Amino acid sequence: MNSVDPASTKLLTFNQRSASEDLGCRRGDFSRKHYGSVELLISSDADGAIQRAGRFRVENGSLDETSDYTPGTWRRTDVHLENPEYHTRWFFKYFLGKVHQNYVGTDAEKNPFYLSVVLSDQNNQRVPQYRAILWRKTGTLKISLPYSPTKTLSVKSILSAMNMDRFEKGPREILNPEIQKDLLVLEEQEGSVNFKFGVLFARDGQLTDDEMFSNEMGSESFDKFLNLLGDTVTLQGWAGYRGGLDTKNDTTGIKSIYTVYQGHELMFHVSTMLPYSKENKQQVERKRHIGNDIVTIVFQEGDDASSSFKPSMIRSHFTHIFALVRYNSQNDSYRLKIFSEESVPLFGPPLPSPPVFTDHHEFRDFLLVKLINGEKATLETPTFAQKRQRTLDMLIRSLYQDLMPDLHKNMLNRRSFSDVLPESPKSARKKEEARQAEFVRIGQALKLKTIVRGDAPTSLVTTGLCRKEPWESQPFCSTFPYEIVCADSWGQSLLAATDAAGVMLLDGKTLPPVQVFDRTMVVKQMHVLEPQDLLITRADKGKDARLYVFRLSTMKRGLEERQLVRSKCDSRENKLEKTKGCHLYSINTHHGSELRIVAAIRNKLLLITRKHPRFEGFSAVAPGAESPVEEFQYIREICLCDPPVVMALVDGPTGENDNMICVAYKHQFDLINESTGDAYRLHHVDANRVNFVAAIDVYEDGEAGLLLCYNYVCYYKKVCPFNGSTPMIQSNTSDFHFSWNQMPNAIVCAFPYILAFTTDSIEIRLVVNGNLVYTAVVPELQLTSSRSDIYFVSSAPVSSASNCSSRDTSSQSSPQTPTGYEMPVFPSPLGDGEAACKHIFKIPLCNLVGRSIERPLKSPLVNKVLTTPAPAMVPPTPLISATHSLSLSRMEIKEIASRTRKELLGNDLNDPVSEHQTAGLRPSDYYGSSR
Repeated sequence: MNSVDPASTKLLTFNQRSASEDLGCRRGDFSRKHYGSVELLISSDADGAIQRAGRFRVENGSLDETSDYTPGTWRRTDVHLENPEYHTRWFFKYFLGKVHQNYVGTDAEKNPFYLSVVLSDQNNQRVPQYRAILWRKTGTLKISLPYSPTKTLSVKSILSAMNMDRFEKGPREILNPEIQKDLLVLEEQEGSVNFKFGVLFARDGQLTDDEMFSNEMGSESFDKFLNLLGDTVTLQGWAGYRGGLDTKNDTTGIKSIYTVYQGHELMFHVSTMLPYSKENKQQVERKRHIGNDIVTIVFQEGDDASSSFKPSMIRSHFTHIFALVRYNSQNDSYRLKIFSEESVPLFGPPLPSPPVFTDHHEFRDFLLVKLINGEKATLETPTFAQKRQRTLDMLIRSLYQDLMPDLHKNMLNRRSFSDVLPESPKSARKKEEARQAEFVRIGQALKLKTIVRGDAPTSLVTTGLCRKEPWESQPFCSTFPYEIVCADSWGQSLLAATDAAGVMLLDGKTLPPVQVFDRTMVVKQMHVLEPQDLLITRADKGKDARLYVFRLSTMKRGLEERQLVRSKCDSRENKLEKTKGCHLYSINTHHGSELRIVAAIRNKLLLITRKHPRFEGFSAVAPGAESPVEEFQYIREICLCDPPVVMALVDGPTGENDNMICVAYKHQFDLINESTGDAYRLHHVDANRVNFVAAIDVYEDGEAGLLLCYNYVCYYKKVCPFNGSTPMIQSNTSDFHFSWNQMPNAIVCAFPYILAFTTDSIEIRLVVNGNLVYTAVVPELQLTSSRSDIYFVSSAPVSSASNCSSRDTSSQSSPQTPTGYEMPVFPSPLGDGEAACKHIFKIPLCNLVGRSIERPLKSPLVNKVLTTPAPAMVPPTPLISATHSLSLSRMEIKEIASRTRKELLGNDLNDPVSEHQTAGLRPSDYYGSSR
């Protein structure tokens, strides 16, 4: 055996149970009940007549509406805009004003479609990648594909990645630069970046909309609430977003409430500010605006015990969401209740329990995010989705008819279907360059017009609030010189397997890694189970592959006392003999009562359980019990039709003959009964090529479910209990699916978030609805461990990558000027003979799942003082001030404007303000204009 350098050896302390391990076992638990329950709401009018409003989902935060206030369980970081335009409006952000390709074709059903492709960030040392948008009548599909200088990309391969392989007419490139104008119109069908919300004042005891709309004046508490929402603006001559109000003749009132939130302009239709008519009891002018708002705030006076508002009191077929706000003067707090029409998909953030806010700024932040997310969710209801689809279909077909004559005028390139995208014929190089210059000029002009019009996607523009996001990463280990094959958490340390140096233990501090196994032990898969005092590994490959089991306490004692490095030869007694040839294994996540292992040996599954689980109170192990192999027993073998690519174990509700195994192979996910070996089809993948990523067991209110992840798709499937020997696999109302923007290599579920790790980004969405929250660009990304805390490797320097997955909203610039946080810079190229060092980062799971840890985690290694000085830490990159980020945006707009002002703005303009003069500008100062 090899010895370990004594200077790097540390004393070992055993931590009986890791709090992070607890979190890891619970991270798949979630509940849709946090988002309310559906109720049939009935009320009566002043004459006692029954009013039915239909079925609404009611979010109340707590069962008892009159319960005393106690601190809520939510955190500020749970408040996120869902599907923010900065991340979803790709054509505006990445295509307009840049050289890109647009194609037109018809699918197998003769429906026209358009494809836009751009190679972005290839000239500025950031992360180069292809972005593609497929425009169809059913909506748009967006994907990113990695760029390789040696691997060419064709239209055919892009469409194949989008699951389009059959065509009536193959796509041809559109050379006319005016196509950008039409595609921008198509993108704007996704919804407005600005919003109008109704605000209705209701006095205590008012039961009908006629009574509420007839309130000529508000109250002191209502005025205080309006001041919290935004600024009072004079409508006549107003140059910002007007939300349908008259800014010329005062026909819709003299003043209104307006604000800018994360780049969105918000105009509120306030009932007491709209025209009042003594003769018109129904107040038609007020209802005309508020009744046509998708989302309405109802501010109801009176204490919580008084008669409460119900949606049936408002006669509107258009309003889908009501936010009921009450103010309590005794403790200066606001209480919130949300009513959403049944067809509106779930949207966040979930209300705290109880839904009481004593911090008024937090309440404003929560309320505005809830309203914006609610309106976006409403646009996905059948009523709005069908209308949007009809409009999109009409626009696409009309554009296709306009392009048909160009087929004979050579405006459509007849380039081969499989040709490389960006190339142009050498003979026409000058002509192509002139066309591209005109293409870029028109794109920049369109971009400027959109900005001046106030419709630019700007959802990352400053809110003035500084906060850490839960996915913010921490530097763990810099310049690690080996490629990590697999890893797992051990306390606060990381046990990492490498091909070149064996298995090493990293503490993430200043000490060098400690070698645990030498390079003869080629580990391909591992699990550290601290509560069970077990390390499970799959070592070697092919026919020599086997599962090994070790006691963690023995390994700790070996490191502490004997200071020896184990080899493959030393581990012979740790083999699970029947696992020879194993190419994959899986364990159950919730293994508190019984640990189950399923090993895949070609197309055979071997079910293994532990006979005597070891829990608390580990005593000295007898010399004859150094290896835990004898504690495992082989239950049965199950034969499959093909070798599995992905496996996941699902715990049944009773554990008696109802445990299941999810396996993925060929084009399907199957569910296997562990007791009988019977297989049932869970999901069929309808695609020519399938890249299986994961099957993740999650539990909703204790009932099993699976996240089936393949290609760009994540599909949530409820797994009902076995009925006798047959699982009840059927469509469920809770089933849903969504698409990632880039193909994941690994997926981590940490409720309320689900994270996809791709080749160069971390895409963060919400588990409950799949909505995008944030995309962090991280170069050369590799997920190494995620069962408890999340560890990943990147080539990004510590100072940028540790911030690349966090966002301080006050430091973001406009979409035209991505900051270093969004795209970390590549490290400098390697010199001759220089090793490629990677950096390891950590995202604490407790930050993501939002649960407190009662005690600190203990590393299996306790630090000793080293004589060698610790390397200097790279200071974090200073945050960019809000005014500076706005200045950057202004400078870029100025640059574009200098080339297009004559065409767009006519007369000569005064010189744009200098950079220092822009300090203190609000987003509305340069984004807003009259409509």
